[in-house]
Amino acid sequence: MSTRSQSATQRTLQGLLLKRFGMAVATYGLTALLCWVGFFVGLFQATAQTAVLMTLGAAASQLVFLALFLSRGNLRFADPSLTEAQVLTALTWLTLLLGLFDEGRGSMLVIYVLIMLFGVFQLPPRVFVRCALFAFFGFASLNLYEGYQLQLSTPSVAIMQVCVLAVVLTWLCLFATYAQAMRQRMRQRRFALQAHQDTLRGMMRQLEDLAATDELTGLCNRRHFLRLASHELEGMSRGCQHGLALLDLDHFKRINDVHGHAAGDRVLQTFAAVARACLRDGDVIARYGGEEFVLLLPNTEADQFSACCERLREAFNHAEPLGVRVGPLSLSIGMTLVHKDDDLDDALQRADQALYQAKRDGRNRCAATWEDADA
Repeated sequence: MSTRSQSATQRTLQGLLLKRFGMAVATYGLTALLCWVGFFVGLFQATAQTAVLMTLGAAASQLVFLALFLSRGNLRFADPSLTEAQVLTALTWLTLLLGLFDEGRGSMLVIYVLIMLFGVFQLPPRVFVRCALFAFFGFASLNLYEGYQLQLSTPSVAIMQVCVLAVVLTWLCLFATYAQAMRQRMRQRRFALQAHQDTLRGMMRQLEDLAATDELTGLCNRRHFLRLASHELEGMSRGCQHGLALLDLDHFKRINDVHGHAAGDRVLQTFAAVARACLRDGDVIARYGGEEFVLLLPNTEADQFSACCERLREAFNHAEPLGVRVGPLSLSIGMTLVHKDDDLDDALQRADQALYQAKRDGRNRCAATWEDADA
């Protein structure tokens, strides 16, 4: 993955984590509101100064997390969301808060559920169970300490609250395990679907290549060439010209009759290799049919085009097919130029006429019809 892609991914991740952190801060705010409601109705067994200090302490802890997210310091941790740390911090503050409630403690137990739900879909099951045990033993220790200090007004209610919390936390642990298993299964299915999609894309590319490529020579086939040539002609600017040529292997039928079709196939493959070596990357060479090929040179002049075709013809004259001896090879070429608004079929017909002229003149040569292309 490139550095730019990694940076974009990190920015997206940080945006999501800040939104989750905003939800956590909102939960702190609602809990603080309940705390002050309990204070004003007489359920909070502490002074106003204690309530203010606890509110400021909770706010300070959240400022620490906010600083980590804004500075991207959270990315240095194994879990950039810092979910476990946020859950444990919230559980600690809640347990301390419940120690200052008396009769209203039972109604505040629901905050444990809100805190634990924050980690249901993010924490691994083992970590979630660890947080649940921290919450349970924190609340149970609070009641045991008050019982030891003989400060419990109703021990039976305290026992019931501990049992209820144990049941709720157990259910949350089971639900978290189920949610993580479903999430893992969905992730595996997504990866499997992605793998199938990649396979299908690869198969589609192979099918496209097969549909556009001549199997024997590896060059473009006739259909693909006509599509490419039409696209090139449509994109031509005024004053620009392309070179178009039809190429025919001389005496190819005799090669097949005397040496066999395997030798003829090797000759075709030899020509394809020679053409790739002689042409530029932007030039288009295709098998037009049988032993006939078609060549398109974008943005060329007549003398440059002629020189290219002559170079290709001479290179094929000196080529030797691997593994067979079929005598000297030769090539006849008919050339023309194509201008903007020129018809492709007309241009191919001009090149075909030039090709027949080269054959009538004795083969192994190039012939051209420049004047018709300029008309």
